[in-house]
Amino acid sequence: MAKGAYSIRDDIREWFSSADSVVIAGIGNPIRRDDFVGMKIVQDLKNKISEKVHLIECETVPESFMQDIVDLKPSHVLLIDAAFLGLKPGEAKLVFPEQVANFTAVTTHVLPLRIFCEYIEKMTEAKIALLLIEPENTEFGEGLTPTVQATAEKLERILLELFSA
Repeated sequence: MAKGAYSIRDDIREWFSSADSVVIAGIGNPIRRDDFVGMKIVQDLKNKISEKVHLIECETVPESFMQDIVDLKPSHVLLIDAAFLGLKPGEAKLVFPEQVANFTAVTTHVLPLRIFCEYIEKMTEAKIALLLIEPENTEFGEGLTPTVQATAEKLERILLELFSA
């Protein structure tokens, strides 16, 4: 990798460096192709990672899991979702709640993720980040596109490196 090049692996490792208790929440719609990527990653991590990591499948309603997350008293909350960031399809970026306002139409969820993050942060004092993946296709249909599937697998490997059981 070229000097100064963006490394999602380095960003994730650094962000989790002080983690005690972790929530990883997958967000997405199973019938909107690449919109499912967050859910797919969480499903694929089940039974493979440390007990200090709590996996939550939020589907399209992360707000329905706010109390569950608060009750777990995490030090870190990572939300994984597809988002239109203007990147190449399959590119991933670690974004923080205060940056979400800078992106137009990040996700398609009912409660804006920034408000969701602010609530969780206030109730838990946890560090919160969003791992956002640029979708290629969010039309109705099942299965990730090959580009986004490859990114999902890469991100799963990174998370397994950090949190393997």
